[in-house]
Amino acid sequence: MASNLVIVESPAKVKTIKKFLGSSYTVDASNGHVRDLPKSQLGIDVDHDYEPKYITIRGKGDILAKLRKEVKKADRIYLATDPDREGEAISWHLSKALKLDQTDKKVCRITFNEITKNAVRESLKHPREINMDLVDAQQTRRILDRMVGYRISPLLWAKVKRGLSAGRVQSVALRMICDREAEIEAFVPEEYWTLEAALLPEGSKKELKARYAGYGKEKAELTGEAACRQVIDACERKPFLVTEIRQGERIRRAPLPFTTSTLQQEASKVLNFSTQKTMRIAQQLYEGVEVKGRGTVALITYLRTDSTRVAEEADHAVRAYIASHFGEQYVAQTPVSAKENKKIQDAHEAIRPVDMSLSPPEAKASLSRDQFRLYQLIWRRFTASRMRPAVFLTVSVKTDCAGHMFQLSGSTLKFSGFLDVYGDEQEEKETGSAALLSLKEGQELKLCSFDPEQHFTQAPAHFTEASLVKAMEEQGIGRPSTYAPTITTILARRYVTKEQKNLFVTELGEVVNRIMVESFPEVVNPQFTANMERLLDSVGEGKIGWKTILQNFYPDLDRAVQKAEKELESVTIEDEKSDEVCELCGRTMVIKYGPHGKFLACPGFPDCRNTKPYFEKIGVTCPSCGGEVVLKRTKKGRIYYGCVNNPECGFMSWARPVEERCPKCGGYMVARGNKIVCANSACGFRKASKNI
Repeated sequence: MASNLVIVESPAKVKTIKKFLGSSYTVDASNGHVRDLPKSQLGIDVDHDYEPKYITIRGKGDILAKLRKEVKKADRIYLATDPDREGEAISWHLSKALKLDQTDKKVCRITFNEITKNAVRESLKHPREINMDLVDAQQTRRILDRMVGYRISPLLWAKVKRGLSAGRVQSVALRMICDREAEIEAFVPEEYWTLEAALLPEGSKKELKARYAGYGKEKAELTGEAACRQVIDACERKPFLVTEIRQGERIRRAPLPFTTSTLQQEASKVLNFSTQKTMRIAQQLYEGVEVKGRGTVALITYLRTDSTRVAEEADHAVRAYIASHFGEQYVAQTPVSAKENKKIQDAHEAIRPVDMSLSPPEAKASLSRDQFRLYQLIWRRFTASRMRPAVFLTVSVKTDCAGHMFQLSGSTLKFSGFLDVYGDEQEEKETGSAALLSLKEGQELKLCSFDPEQHFTQAPAHFTEASLVKAMEEQGIGRPSTYAPTITTILARRYVTKEQKNLFVTELGEVVNRIMVESFPEVVNPQFTANMERLLDSVGEGKIGWKTILQNFYPDLDRAVQKAEKELESVTIEDEKSDEVCELCGRTMVIKYGPHGKFLACPGFPDCRNTKPYFEKIGVTCPSCGGEVVLKRTKKGRIYYGCVNNPECGFMSWARPVEERCPKCGGYMVARGNKIVCANSACGFRKASKNI
């Protein structure tokens, strides 16, 4: 009997796949990559056509030795690594490390999008050769990342601190966060008011809330208290007449099945998972979990995808499930389709359950709490994607008082559709449409009270992991496999810190970003990075030679690095002298960079190990106690401004205070972009500033 060896990436898959194959098959794992560029050097021979120098990864020797023994015993070898560029490259590296190209044995590449008996056995019927276009696309990405990291990072070590790194995608993500912080910092709130009228129909005890909409037929906003007061004065003790009642329908369409990006976003919003945690748990569900009565089974399809396409068999299965559990009227006639996007690879299906019959309640006892919650989210989303839209009856009522228009609106759920599976009950509750339907045109409503309210426009929101992933995807930066590692890296380097869900740039991140923007503008240009992703896609499609990209990229990078080295010679961020004297040895202390930003250290290290916090004075008097305002950092590294006498004083501000007091209310003012504004938003004073 012929002997077959199937090599997968993960040991967790071995157990799942073994039970699908007979005794003539041996299944073993490579534990990911087995070869990589050396850590001690660039590892790319730039003088000889950018040839990479691969070595066996430390610790993989024993795994390769074991695989070589298995190869000797086998008649046929199947390379069954993940179905993407990275998996294709791992298969190629395995063939080189195991010298499979030097054997007379049959060597095949197989892929499957889901780990099921049918999918695995079907893949064995359609073996192919390794796709070198995909391998070259992965090689190019790896080499580009190495070029950026190994040429630029030493500059950061020399000028800031050791252990920092630049990265082709991570540096762009950092810039996006820094640019958003600058937007927030420069944002000046604009005042506006809303006005609600509590109206009572004759014979009713329930007040209806009508919102001011404009004068006559023209929509208008209330820009200040005076405008609000003017409307109130005009309408007090005047009748409110119903002038128009409109009924209609609002349709809320079912969501698309999950891609990697949308899964990360929704898991963050609904489950409060980080991108890294989402991918780790999804990997477990993909590789296989021991389910009571079923053995080790894979629960979801491949987790790295940017496509919403679904296999025909799975589409039929979910529609049959919906019909039997909810009724035929809930089955969508045609699935919701995504807008065409040139960035989508469409190599894999959307993320969906492998077996619709394994509902979340059935699987719950076999899964950890987090596995269950993520599986339930994926299962519900996929089911909802094949269900009909939700339909709401809407009512809109316009009233007139002294020429001023006030509007009332409400809605009632007519058909729940997909909301039965994937809806927010609170969001979709009935909003008083029944009371509005009882009104008649020309009817007079009694005014009970006015409720004027002051508001201010809000600054752009800080990035969260989910919104950063969305922004990266929209701009074409990175790919499904890179979102989570990119965010994990900038958090681990302490360039960015996370408070609740929000991402804030640290002082260290600001310094690194400033150097990157000034010295390597192309590397941190989102458009340039997105274009590079498209070129890598073209390599994977066999349209561009991979070394062509390296030949065009590296000389420009080399020139930029040489120029930056000269320009940064005069820059000394580390060991900047302070005016503080070390109380232990009398030396003048220096300013150094640590994980949380600047701190004071004695230059006599290691003889004197004295360190203390560094508080940078900004030349502003504390508005509370008259002390000095200094730049401080939270425990996680986020910058704020506080009094040097804190905690006795207690003053703090996220925005940078200025010395000048507000001429309108006497409070302190802060710098926002090219304006100085009163810190008290209710005051609203602002003025232009040339020098802040």
